[in-house]
Formats: sequence, structure tokens, C-alpha cells
Amino acid sequence: MALTAGIVGLPNVGKSTLFNAITKSKIEAANYPFATINPNVGVVEVPDVRLGDISKYIVPKKIIPTTFEFTDIAGLVKGASKGEGLGNQFLSHIREVDAICHIVRCFDDVNITHVENGVDPLRDIEIINLELIMADLQTIENRLSKVERKAKTNDKEAIFERDTLKKIQVALLEEKPARSLSFNKEEEKIIQGFHLLTFKSVIYIANMAEDEISSYQENRYYQIVKDFAEKENSQIIAISAKIEEELSELSKEEKELFLEDLGIASSGLDQVIQTAYKTLNLCTYFTAGEQEVRAWTFKKGMKAPECAGIIHTDFERGFIRAEVYSYDDLMTHKSEPAIRDAGRLRSEGKEYSVQDGDVIHFRFNV
Repeated sequence: MALTAGIVGLPNVGKSTLFNAITKSKIEAANYPFATINPNVGVVEVPDVRLGDISKYIVPKKIIPTTFEFTDIAGLVKGASKGEGLGNQFLSHIREVDAICHIVRCFDDVNITHVENGVDPLRDIEIINLELIMADLQTIENRLSKVERKAKTNDKEAIFERDTLKKIQVALLEEKPARSLSFNKEEEKIIQGFHLLTFKSVIYIANMAEDEISSYQENRYYQIVKDFAEKENSQIIAISAKIEEELSELSKEEKELFLEDLGIASSGLDQVIQTAYKTLNLCTYFTAGEQEVRAWTFKKGMKAPECAGIIHTDFERGFIRAEVYSYDDLMTHKSEPAIRDAGRLRSEGKEYSVQDGDVIHFRFNV
């Protein structure tokens, strides 16, 4: 399953620069609003040292990492929910992603214009969030006008949907996102069908100057964004989009030296992926053989047949069993025969919940 994250923010906050860097693509990153009109989609490899470790003991012809998909969505402005700056078109692109990476400008530069004529990260966040809230409110109220008529006939399903929608409507009118509410499983089933923008997980990305990133905690703008993110239980990452752009041009060895010189433990891309995985409850399992060692992304709690279906629907349809051992088992015993001799190779059925780091061979018949 591909992980998709949409990069949003006001114009000229560093979205396209970051997108260029992490996907090694060259989309337009001009110094004016709406330089990016159509959504640009880029797929990047998810770094995972376990792939290399597994390949030391099961030597394959190919090593295939799992992927992370970014969508760069053009800069939103005030009134986007009403169509300002082609806003409705941009908002529809956000509905298709799993998580939102909200990039916020946390640096001063007189040479880079700001659509609001000054750097104020809290104001910028509130502009974007309000547009997402207004768009969701329109979605909810459009549906309510239809379901309320049916609820008047004492239709139980319609009454339940109406009450759920009204619960969200109240929060939105108070300028609170849908994700700030608690829902049971039945309510979540209803909500998922509407692809609400404010129900999606948000990762705030504080974009700052190159000379500030190694001591990002001292950046006053970063602290403002951090306080806001913590209040709504969202994640925050500090990056320098310009540094990420420079890193994208370097080899693996050069990257490591560059980051070491800057005093940065990991790149912004790695941080975004790790944070997104945590936020979306994602994990990785592996398949390993002579042809390939490959990583697969799955959602925590998925059963073995569902994970088999990520490879191919036939695997899920004809699932018989999963032969499983862990990455740690391989690191300890060094080979599959040794794992089997140690009694660590397990045969799991349809109710097995796949774990992060599992190495699996699926048995199926169709």
C-alpha cells in the first residue's frame, strides 16, 4: 500500500523547493503565487537499513524498498474554500491524500515575497486551517440537507448519520477540526465516506534558514508552531528546504558527511517518513528470496491475508498460511535453515496480526 501525503501551505513558504528536493524532480518553484497550479506527484523510496541487513544473509538479485508518495499542492490563500486562487481545485487534491504535511515559513528573507506581506507562522497556519474547515463545513451541510429529510421518517440509519454530521458541524462552526473529536467505529465508517480535510492527520513542517536548522529550538517561529502543534496533538518537524535540495544532489556518503558537518542526525525526508509512519500507524514487513528482498508497507493490526493482498489480490483470495520469522531472528541465526532448526520459523493462519519486521512467505492456492 502506497503512503500518500499532501504538501500544503501558503504560496512561497518552501513547498515546491521541498518537493523538488525529496523527489529529485524539477518542478517550477518561482517566486510568485500559483507557480504550481496542477498537483505534482512524486514517489520516493523509504530508507530502511533492515533491507540491507536481510540481503547480507539472503542474497537477492534485486533489493526493492517500499515507497512514499508526495503530492505538492499549489499554495492556498484566503478564500480558497470559496474558489479564490483556484482554491476548490486545490482542496479537491487534498481529499485524496492520507496525511497532510503543512509547511510553514519560519525564516525572514526580504528577497522572498510573502502573500500576507510578513512572516507570521501562527497567522499562516490559521489561514490554511480555516479554509479546510470551511470546505468541510460546506460538505457536511450539503449532506445534512439531504439526510435530515430522511431522518424525519424515523429511519434509524439516517438518524445516526444526521447526529454524527451535526456533531462535526458544531465543532467546525467553533473552528475546530474534525480530528479533534472522538468517534466510535460506526461513526468513523460514516465519516470516511466524506473524505473530510480536517479529519486527516497533520504534520507541521517548520521551514527555516540553512544557518538555523542545527539549533532549530532557538528559532522563535519554530516555538510558535510547536506550541500550536502540541495543543492539537499534531507532530512537528524542523527542516531547511534549501538544505534538503542540496542533499538531493549528493551521493549517500556525501549526504552523511554533509549532515554530520551541520550537526543534523537525519535528513528532513527521513524525518517526514518516520513521523508519517508513526502518525498513520504504518509498519513494514519483508519478503525475501533469491529473486528479490522487498519491503511492503501495511497498517498496524492488519491480518495475514490482508497483508498478502498488498502483494496481489490472488494471494489474499487463495490464502492458506503465512510462514513467518522476524528480522531479529535472521540477525541472530544468520540463515533461514538455522532459523528453522532453532524452532523460530512459524506457520500462521488467517487470524495472525502481522508485526513490523516480519519476514513472510505466503502460501496460497487459486
